[in-house]
Amino acid sequence: MELIRRLFSFRMSSPILSGLCHAFVWMFIGALILSLFLWMSGMREQDLSTYTYVVHGCSLVIGGFVAGKRSGEKGWYYGGLTGIIYGLLVLLIGFLALDASFNWKDSIQLLSAFLISTLGGIFGVNTRRSS
Repeated sequence: MELIRRLFSFRMSSPILSGLCHAFVWMFIGALILSLFLWMSGMREQDLSTYTYVVHGCSLVIGGFVAGKRSGEKGWYYGGLTGIIYGLLVLLIGFLALDASFNWKDSIQLLSAFLISTLGGIFGVNTRRSS
């Protein structure tokens, strides 16, 4: 049983990479749930923008939380870096997929991604048990 547990356990050593992976997994889950709501209910596509911000916010908090918890110190720093990289990747995907240009709203979104994931990192580093 221990052999199976060791084979299927995978742990990332980088707190930022771990936080990004958790954030994107939660973003994909949130996008799937929103897609199901759109498909099964009378929700319109115009109503999705508010909910997508909520999904991104929750993903950023979780990603920052995981990065802060894994780092063990400087949770705001690791959480903030996770948020900036997450925001840049989302902007890059939007640029490549939708040919969206960079404007002042994107810098506000990057700042809010930094602040939200910093908050998650602060809470994450404080949940780590001391030895």
